Amino acid sequence: MKSKLISAVEKAQVAKASELTAKQAEVQKSNVTRTINAFNIGDTVDVHHWIETGEKGRLQVFSGTVIGRKGEGICESFVVRRIVQGEGVERTFPLNSPKIAKIEVKRSGKVRRAKLYYLRDRVGKATRVKELKVKTTKPVA
Repeated sequence: MKSKLISAVEKAQVAKASELTAKQAEVQKSNVTRTINAFNIGDTVDVHHWIETGEKGRLQVFSGTVIGRKGEGICESFVVRRIVQGEGVERTFPLNSPKIAKIEVKRSGKVRRAKLYYLRDRVGKATRVKELKVKTTKPVA
């Protein structure tokens, strides 16, 4: 008798959990206002984002190399790294944040890793990422 009762409760919990995940997926799809998938790991980007100082706000640019992306949907974020006065500076941006005005790709990098955390240990020119060169085909005459 107890096993039937427990199995009925478990079925109800599973049904409720699957209903919640379906609702969460629907909310995520409706909340994504724009899609920014134009950059990859290793790309050098300019992130234009709004900074609020007191009552005023202004647009600030953070330039650097994308060393990682994580998450999906509205929770997706990416990390940009640059060197300022000999010190490494990393900043994490939420991809779908309304404070990000735009993301410009300055150059594409050729990498074979999903996370470029090894760049943290490198100094000087060793922190550079090789540029990805797009091959163009010549038309046959």
